[in-house]
Amino acid sequence: MRESKPTILLIGGDKLKQFRKQSYTLYNNYGPTENTVVTTSFKVEQMEDNIPIGKPISNTKIYILNASDQLQPVGVVGELCIAGEGLARGYWNREELTAEKFVQNPFEPSERMYRTGDLARWLPNGNIEYIGRVDHQVKIRGFRIELGEVEAQLLKAKG
Repeated sequence: MRESKPTILLIGGDKLKQFRKQSYTLYNNYGPTENTVVTTSFKVEQMEDNIPIGKPISNTKIYILNASDQLQPVGVVGELCIAGEGLARGYWNREELTAEKFVQNPFEPSERMYRTGDLARWLPNGNIEYIGRVDHQVKIRGFRIELGEVEAQLLKAKG
């Protein structure tokens, strides 16, 4: 007789909007490429209005900051920032963007921190809830698109 093993499905790359109990265990992962793809993880067990993205994985630190780089308390929305072992060195041949997004960690000056541009908040149980973006960037099929760039191209074509 063949032994059945539990099946686990890891998902990420976009906001999880629905959940239905299945025969497999589902983990909702969050993480930008700038931090080796998975930064937080959440075992989904029921449908929620806004399915959390979970808690930081090992060797990862998450900060949720206001516009003055102050830590936000539980329940208050701010920019999700990442520090830790998985952080990239920066963007290839994009020094200006690297300097803007990969900044000195104000809480551990010997470390760098990545400013994701994502809005989130801590939940009372220690999980993180993804809210949206601080800018007008959207993701379409995994590609980051700046709506301002689309608008500029449409205005060029109109003339």
